[in-house]
Amino acid sequence: MNTIRIGVIGTGHLGGFHARILSRMKSCELVGIADTDPKIAARIAKECKTRAFYDHHDLLDRVDAVSIAVPTISHYSVARDFLNKGIHAFIEKPITNTVEEADELINLARMKSLILQVGHIEHFNPAILKLKDIVDHPMFVECHRLGPFLPRVKDIGVIHDLMIHDIDIIMRIVNSPIESFDAVGVPILTDKEDIANVRIRFQSGCTANVTVSRVTPKPMRKIRIFQKDTYISIDYRDQSMEIYRKVLVENPKSGEVPARILRNKIRLKAKNQLELELTHFLDCIEKNKEPLVTGEQAREALDFIIRISNQIKDKLKTWAPKISS
Repeated sequence: MNTIRIGVIGTGHLGGFHARILSRMKSCELVGIADTDPKIAARIAKECKTRAFYDHHDLLDRVDAVSIAVPTISHYSVARDFLNKGIHAFIEKPITNTVEEADELINLARMKSLILQVGHIEHFNPAILKLKDIVDHPMFVECHRLGPFLPRVKDIGVIHDLMIHDIDIIMRIVNSPIESFDAVGVPILTDKEDIANVRIRFQSGCTANVTVSRVTPKPMRKIRIFQKDTYISIDYRDQSMEIYRKVLVENPKSGEVPARILRNKIRLKAKNQLELELTHFLDCIEKNKEPLVTGEQAREALDFIIRISNQIKDKLKTWAPKISS
């Protein structure tokens, strides 16, 4: 296959990283970036030595693939335009604003035999890639994804912004239907939930407890998985993993615990997750293979976080009169 011609739509904080990485890749040609802000478009285009456009339609006849990093509300309309033209699409998470929109994009990509990959970036964290070889029938999962408030993401709540990362990972490693869940959350700095917690029960018997916050000064991004005789702790930020295993003690002395805990810190080479993710997208196009994060999988995560968000909204309506009084 010839060098893949690619464009980036939306060059804000995250889209700028997409453009910089793609501009350095030998397997593709960054033929242009598009942003409705002329100053941003011009600056990123100059930095990446490519052309600036101010309307994504101007790239429709120039590219084979596109990376979409616009606000979530615009994911559907932008991606639909490119898929309709037979152009492969990478879309930042969440895939769309609604499940119905996600279904339309999935069906369109399938009908035209196109690669549709969604940016659930933690799947490219070296620790998570390693975890998939170790995890076996998890019994309890606990996640904390905390950090300070960033004004650039005020258009969505913390469920769509942060919790979706962990929900997606948990759904994949537990691999069991959800039986029930109970969620709480409160708005603090915005009119949407800024801190939230959900407790999920799966049909397999596994329980997951997920806490997210964007009003916490000190960042934390950790996931802990408990399974029979094993406890796995992962720090997303450090891309590190520790495994604690129960080992039986032969012929224990009287009164001695007949087991001990062995700690093993797994050595992992730090990687640029976004570079891995975009490289994977291009590789899927070249080899016509299914992405690690498909539109269908992203749709499942979106469907569940919408249900979580709706439950929180319903509870807030009930609490509001009590709080105001």
